[in-house]
Amino acid sequence: MKDAYREYMIGQLRNVLAIDSTTGQYRPLENYLIEEAERLRYSPARLRKGGVAVDLGGKGNGLVLSAHGDDIGLMVRYVNPDGTIRVCNVGGLYPFQCEMANVRVYSRGGKIYTGAMRRLNSSLHLMDQEARMATADYEKNLYLFLDEDVRSAEDVAALGVRCGDLVALDPMTVFTQSGYIKSRYLDDKASIAVLLAFMKYVKEEKAALPRHVTAHFSLYEEVGHGGGSGLPEDTEELLAIDIGCCGPTNYSDEKKVSICVMDRFSPYHQDVVDGLVDAAERAGVAYALDLFVPHYASDADAALRTGLDIRHGLIGPGVLGTHGYERTHVKGLENTFEILAAYVGAV
Repeated sequence: MKDAYREYMIGQLRNVLAIDSTTGQYRPLENYLIEEAERLRYSPARLRKGGVAVDLGGKGNGLVLSAHGDDIGLMVRYVNPDGTIRVCNVGGLYPFQCEMANVRVYSRGGKIYTGAMRRLNSSLHLMDQEARMATADYEKNLYLFLDEDVRSAEDVAALGVRCGDLVALDPMTVFTQSGYIKSRYLDDKASIAVLLAFMKYVKEEKAALPRHVTAHFSLYEEVGHGGGSGLPEDTEELLAIDIGCCGPTNYSDEKKVSICVMDRFSPYHQDVVDGLVDAAERAGVAYALDLFVPHYASDADAALRTGLDIRHGLIGPGVLGTHGYERTHVKGLENTFEILAAYVGAV
């Protein structure tokens, strides 16, 4: 991977991680992706429900490359009499993954308030043993505390905070000198950065695409319907660019690209998996074949569940700590870029 594309990719990752985009809060990231695609001299199209499609060129055997930019997060559910706020999760954000997290609350009036997710009694010195051992729970003991002088539900209402306001967690992004990247929402903004870098590569290298390729930026993947719409009529194959899950009984590695062979719904298309393996080995890409169960699904699954007659596959950098405070390595992103270029034939 050329240094210019690597630097661009890392820069784009910094940029998109800094944009809050809890599922449903799509407009700021959508606007950014539109502007960046235009800057790369493409003609992007907005999807009606939120999202972006970009025609990269080529003819025949339509291939869609889909990465999602929506984040798991929270929503205001109910304001307690003491001014603390009950929340519900948006996507797969479990209570233990956000305890003590700093957050931003987006009111429908346009104001943004900061706060933190805390237990009602959050001082360890004041907890009895039972409270210390209790599991974090949105309904029982984990609430949103606004960084405002509120002591009642009326005080919160006066700020304009109410049911339905979206709550984004601070990503806490860190780029280390050793190449590791730590942040919430690497799923799937790491792949957004890879896909943008691939778009830049195709345009600047004037790469001849042997098939019609569309970049598809989905903004509803975390709730299950992101990849089910906005695909070109000639789509024959959808390759989701998502993440590989690193775990004690998985082969995924933060420095490799994962090729998913099965998730909780079904095996991925054998011809696509075989083609990805062949492309990786031809290009000398460090990869891992892996399956992700019991809770993993992708935009490729969403597309199939609409009844589309297409082939599907999935690749992505190995990520540690998925749906929590995640970590990957720049080499994982590089290998994802390289397998993408080799598989598409844009080399």
